[in-house]
Formats: sequence, C-alpha cells, structure tokens
Amino acid sequence: MRKFYGELLGFRREFDEMFNRILAGRPMAEWPELPVFSKEFSFTPAVESYVDKGTKTFVCRVTLPGVEPKDFEVRTQGNLLTIRGERKFTRSVKEVEFMEQEVAYGKFERTMTLPEGVVPEKLTADYVNGVLEIKAPMVAAALPRKIDIQTTAPAVKQVAA
Repeated sequence: MRKFYGELLGFRREFDEMFNRILAGRPMAEWPELPVFSKEFSFTPAVESYVDKGTKTFVCRVTLPGVEPKDFEVRTQGNLLTIRGERKFTRSVKEVEFMEQEVAYGKFERTMTLPEGVVPEKLTADYVNGVLEIKAPMVAAALPRKIDIQTTAPAVKQVAA
C-alpha cells in the first residue's frame, strides 16, 4: 500500500511541475525531460519569483523549511536557475507511530528560466527562516517602460471665400 501512495505522490509532483510550467508560459520545446514516476526526487519546494520594478531586481523565493543550508545548492547555467538539495529525515526516537505524515523528505530540484535582462553573474542568495531568497539586478533596458503618446492638433484647412 505504501508503494502505491509513493507512486501517487510522484504522479502529483510531476503533474504540479508540468502545470507550473504551463502557467509560466514556457513552450513545450523548452521543457527539460520530466522523469516518469521517478523516485529520484521526493518533493518539489514552492517557488515565488518576480521582478521588482522599483529596485530593478529579480527576486526568487523558495520555501525550504527543515532544510539545512549545507544540504542544498544554487546553480546557474546560461539563463537557467537550479536549486537542488535534500530534506533529511532525522528523529532521535527509533520507533514512531505517526498520527499525521504530510512533510515530504528526500531529494528535490527546481529549475527555472531566468527572465530576460537578469545578470546571472550577480546573483546573491540568502537563507532566513526556511526561505531561500535569490536576487539579481536587471538590465534597465530589459524592464518594461511606458511610452508617452504625443498628440498634435490637426491642421485646419482654410476655405477660399
């Protein structure tokens, strides 16, 4: 029965990842191969990313409660940002009878495409209270800007009397 639930959770994780890619508007041609019911990764941490137009900064926040900083890594390659690591199961008591068991343990990996204009060489990462926050400056030319519309009065035709 446990194997069935493990496979069911694997299916849900992969479905969530696929759904997140669809919502992010990434075409299928850019999708990396998804493992089919793979047990390689146990869970997918939640991610929030945005561009702060005021500070011209890309911000990516990853929720990793219970994960030690030494147990994950952040990498970039081209315009891809990858967070990979492991939430380890540690208990001081050998035998436990769970009442609820909703926290996923094991390996995880999230790969995201950085928006156009992010300077990957200037990425910084801070980990506070179980939240990994990754920031990078944006090239000003890549930020959306409002274009003012000029109006001119139409020329008045004079009619000869």
